[in-house]
Amino acid sequence: MTSTALDPHTLLEKHRERLDSAVRACSTRAYYSAFDESPSPRVYGESAAALGKAAFNAWLGQTFPLDTPGLAGVRRDRALAVRLRPRRVLPPRDRCRPADPRGARGACGPGATPGRRGAPASAWRSWTGLHGRIFELANAVQHTSGQAFVMAFQAGGAHALDRALEAIAYSWTEMTRTPTTALWEKPGRGEPLVMEKTFTVVPRGLALVIGCNTFPTWNSWPGLFASLVCGNPVIVKPHPAAVLPLAITVQVCQEVLEEAGFDPHLVTLAAEGPDDKLAATLAVRPEVKLIDYTGGNAFGDWLEEHARRRRSSRRRPV
Repeated sequence: MTSTALDPHTLLEKHRERLDSAVRACSTRAYYSAFDESPSPRVYGESAAALGKAAFNAWLGQTFPLDTPGLAGVRRDRALAVRLRPRRVLPPRDRCRPADPRGARGACGPGATPGRRGAPASAWRSWTGLHGRIFELANAVQHTSGQAFVMAFQAGGAHALDRALEAIAYSWTEMTRTPTTALWEKPGRGEPLVMEKTFTVVPRGLALVIGCNTFPTWNSWPGLFASLVCGNPVIVKPHPAAVLPLAITVQVCQEVLEEAGFDPHLVTLAAEGPDDKLAATLAVRPEVKLIDYTGGNAFGDWLEEHARRRRSSRRRPV
């Protein structure tokens, strides 16, 4: 059951103006930004920057509390003293099957994934939740990617949220432009031929998002949210040098999914060491149906050669 706090219809209607604005911007290619790109206290409040910095500092030297079934070993963010040793939890019975030996989740059975409105609502709530942690994320991006704070706040926060919103808007448009039900009638000599037509959005399957270290959120959130809003479970594989920003991202998504009554492991983190080559292992798993990759040409060429059966999106890092 979906909690009243995350009732899909109520949540989407509450944010209808912003969603409609994003859809219009996609259709006209006009400028639209949902959040202010300035970290000024006049915009976000006097205490927002300090609270975000404190939240980031609290992770240093600590174990990151992220649930990941089937955890194998310990992973450390190379740029930070943050240990990624998630709590081991038991998987829900008969809900999902493991997608890889490290515990990422595979294609889920009927009823395990959000529906036509539940998936967009969960994605939308995750998106707003990330904005609530924008200063924490900006610090994480700054210290993993070596950017100045303002640039990390803009590209890793506000602009990344805009890219995620764009993915939500395009996906929402495609899922709603066809009526859910329609009464089809063909006139005849006698009684007309009548059929009731239905349209059901069917997720494609398990998605793999392969992150980069330059702009970990800006480059990963579009693929993540495009899959999430369409009801596809997602494995997020961060770059070994920029794990924390995507660990926070997955944490937010899992909290939202769990609150909505869904399996939180529909979004999971697959952190790795620098020599593990986990992206290549995951990319050729038969459960993986979608791959979103940003990075160098060499691995991009490898994906195109070895993971052809997956629908993939490939971008150069910026």
